[in-house]
Amino acid sequence: MSVVAVVLLVAAVVLLAAAELPRLAGGRGRAMSLPKRRAKRRNPHLRIVKDDESDEFARSVERDLANLPTYDPRAKRD
Repeated sequence: MSVVAVVLLVAAVVLLAAAELPRLAGGRGRAMSLPKRRAKRRNPHLRIVKDDESDEFARSVERDLANLPTYDPRAKRD
């Protein structure tokens, strides 16, 4: 092996170790808390659909799907 190949191999191993360090540390660092904070910020607009709302939800989904524009490649253009 040439010196360049050895240097590139060592650099790749160091880069891989640096990328995996937060995961291997057990999530006790700042790097692991950032995705959790993002998820908490993102989830408040979500809500759980309860069983009594499921029929209304299904009708609303069907209505929305029916109102979507469609594309027919066989249709003639004007």
